[in-house]
Amino acid sequence: MKGRRLRGVLARVRTPAQVRQLRVRGGSAAGLASTAVTGAVTGGEPVNGYRVLEQVVNLPVSTWRYHWDPPHVRHLGPMAQDWWKAFEVGENDRTICCTDTNGVALVAIQALHRELTDLREEVAALRVQTLQNTLGANET
Repeated sequence: MKGRRLRGVLARVRTPAQVRQLRVRGGSAAGLASTAVTGAVTGGEPVNGYRVLEQVVNLPVSTWRYHWDPPHVRHLGPMAQDWWKAFEVGENDRTICCTDTNGVALVAIQALHRELTDLREEVAALRVQTLQNTLGANET
């Protein structure tokens, strides 16, 4: 078990030269950085935020740990297979790309914001209607 844990730790250690190479490829010492800029990507398509939000709501999320993690270490998130089934973004059903998790989160937040805005407008209209009904009932 110690050998596996050590290999896991060593796989995350980066030399300065490796960090420079990561930056050239769009990574950083802190993690991956997306190079999704105009001109570097193709095939951009609009996304239905409400559909993505529904998929997020139905996505199984749990706490877990890797086999090589010490027992006290916990992670939180979906399994890659469930992620792939829900969104079909990324390379495969074995990994989850941070760029995709960020994108899904942002689209879901936007959909929630639209829903909240619509509900606020509906509540405001109902308040006006209730006030008008109350004033109309008082006049008779």
